[in-house]
Amino acid sequence: MFFEQLLNGLTLGSTYSLIALGYTMVYGILELINFAHSEIYMIGAFIGLIMVSVYKLPFVLALLISMAGSCIVGITIEKIAYKPLRKSSRIAPLISAIGVSIFLQNAVLMLAGPQARPFPSGLNVTSLRFGPLRMSSLQLLILLVSIVLMIVLHFLMQKTKLGQAMRATAQDKEAAQLMGIKIDQVISFTFAIGSALGGAAGVLVGVYFDSVNPTMGFFPGLKGFVAAVLGGIGSIPGAMLGGLILGLVEMLGAVYMSRYKDAIAFAVLIFILLLKPTGLLGRRVQEKV
Repeated sequence: MFFEQLLNGLTLGSTYSLIALGYTMVYGILELINFAHSEIYMIGAFIGLIMVSVYKLPFVLALLISMAGSCIVGITIEKIAYKPLRKSSRIAPLISAIGVSIFLQNAVLMLAGPQARPFPSGLNVTSLRFGPLRMSSLQLLILLVSIVLMIVLHFLMQKTKLGQAMRATAQDKEAAQLMGIKIDQVISFTFAIGSALGGAAGVLVGVYFDSVNPTMGFFPGLKGFVAAVLGGIGSIPGAMLGGLILGLVEMLGAVYMSRYKDAIAFAVLIFILLLKPTGLLGRRVQEKV
């Protein structure tokens, strides 16, 4: 029972990691908490649902289209709601992010209605055994997809010119611009990649819980933000680690103290931040004056 719940926690935590990566990438570039990211996660789930239920596409193709659609939504939000406020005080884009989140949620409520919809993935889910450990093929698929996406992101950040440009922009935008890096393009790519990961997480969670609804982004978005802070906001490895830890803590808390599982998850965040205010893998950055 313990090892099965551990596996459930890793499955859930891997989706939190994908959401947290979207938060931490945008923060690393713009020092902005993109609260609309939870709605991009929700829209990604709906795009995947439409591709599977209406157009009868295979799950993998529906996942890729959902990621592409989420990219477009993320870039559009950045161009309309954040770019005009880039030189404003920090509170202005933060309020804009909250406004975009409320707008997107209510727009989907008007279009799709408030009811939850099942996610007919068409996958043949079977039970697998690895010694004493039992898991479903769906859990294995979610873990594999999440791990592959994280590996691809790590390769992109560490081994490509785009990744170098993103890291340079995160470190010093003015110096990066003087070196010939096109800041606007880098920021758009950052939103695109983070949104794609959020959309993928929405599809995976929709399949895992067999439910998609317009308000589904609130709590996973909040947990993804907590995971990003827990690992160290702005740190990509920290976001991955924070998501896995949060998923494990939440699932084990659901087993032993089910009424307080959310409280336990946030208590762990508070405890770690008291010991290390920058998060597990975060670094203290000196403010420019």
